[in-house]
Amino acid sequence: MPISIALDTNYLKPEIVPEEINAQKPVVDFLHNVLHSRTGAGNDYLGWLEPWKMMPVGEVERIKAAANKLRECTDVLVVIGIGGSYLGARAVIEALGADEKERVLFAGQNISAAYHKELIEKLRGRKFAINVISKSGTTTEPAIAFRIIRKMLEDEVGAAEASKLIIATTDSEKGALRKLACENGYETFTVPADVGGRFSVLSAVGLLPIAYAGIDVNELISGASACAEVLEDSDIEANTAYRYAAIRNRLYAKGFGIEILASFEPRLHYLAEWWKQLYGESEGKQGMGIFPASVDFTTDLHSLGQWIQQGRRVVFETFIDVEYGEAEVVVPKASDDGDGLSYLEGKSLHDINREAYKATALAHREGGVPNMTLRVPRLDARVFGELIYFFEKACAMSGYLMGVNPFDQPGVEAYKRHMFTLLGKPGY
Repeated sequence: MPISIALDTNYLKPEIVPEEINAQKPVVDFLHNVLHSRTGAGNDYLGWLEPWKMMPVGEVERIKAAANKLRECTDVLVVIGIGGSYLGARAVIEALGADEKERVLFAGQNISAAYHKELIEKLRGRKFAINVISKSGTTTEPAIAFRIIRKMLEDEVGAAEASKLIIATTDSEKGALRKLACENGYETFTVPADVGGRFSVLSAVGLLPIAYAGIDVNELISGASACAEVLEDSDIEANTAYRYAAIRNRLYAKGFGIEILASFEPRLHYLAEWWKQLYGESEGKQGMGIFPASVDFTTDLHSLGQWIQQGRRVVFETFIDVEYGEAEVVVPKASDDGDGLSYLEGKSLHDINREAYKATALAHREGGVPNMTLRVPRLDARVFGELIYFFEKACAMSGYLMGVNPFDQPGVEAYKRHMFTLLGKPGY
């Protein structure tokens, strides 16, 4: 069964031609075997390759049961985490949980006093639960937020009742958060040992908050699993993710060092934020890497659009085009045509939005920006699961094509060492 995602490459020429993509077939075949035989760099972080194994049915049912239990007795779930511990879940919830977004709030992804003060005010008078997500439990940003929000919860309902409303997603055996959970009797779920944070959205890390938001996690996993099966084919002509990865790397070799992920749906904003972490952490090392940027069109056509159209020619774009299934809102008739919109009367906003996408892709191509489009039929849980896995598989191949380990992030520790020194943490 084919996946829903299609890759349109019509606007890559003259920089990239089909023969040039297909010429990469031997190296892609080789790297596919390296990836699936688990013999390449970072091979101990490949648990995400088989979503159905990473999340067995029993564990998914336990996640759903825990989420439903919390939904029945609370108004809000505060998800505490940073990077891969929150971006994937937020991407899914923002895209698919329109009616539930205010029931899932996020903390610990920054150290802003204003942000957390506002969050505290939002929680006053509301019944809330906490899902704290951290492999170690000592990552500064979420650890601070958890201390603050946990104290607020304990002050309001008492320590014993608060323990029933806190779920920890952490290491299976060790770490500060695991110890704290055992001491206080928190329900726990496991951060898979063989899955890096940015690849963890389809594990308990992302699925618990997503389930709390009322989104069908079974469909999400089903879509990812179906995509995984299709993408086991190493043929670059059949494997859309590998084709996307190969195109990115050929463009990079020709001096296009910035990729812009462009969407015309604001609810995909956090998908782009997750994508930026996925590719930024996976490729940005050893003095290399495509810089991942994103825009929300048509809004950003009135700001960054000028730079993209006529700025320095070091950028390429990947558009996400949603074909169907959006809300039916039409431009109404008016008694006069003072706004000059009579030519749009009766047309749906989604149709107009898609024409704006087509016009933008053409204009940017004419302006010297090679671009391609990932086209999906609709945005639902199954298709979104496909999209998550598609980007993950493409990222793995892209990193290997670039010659880096796509599953580590050694540079992330640099700022922490200086911060701990400045804050006076013992040992620094």
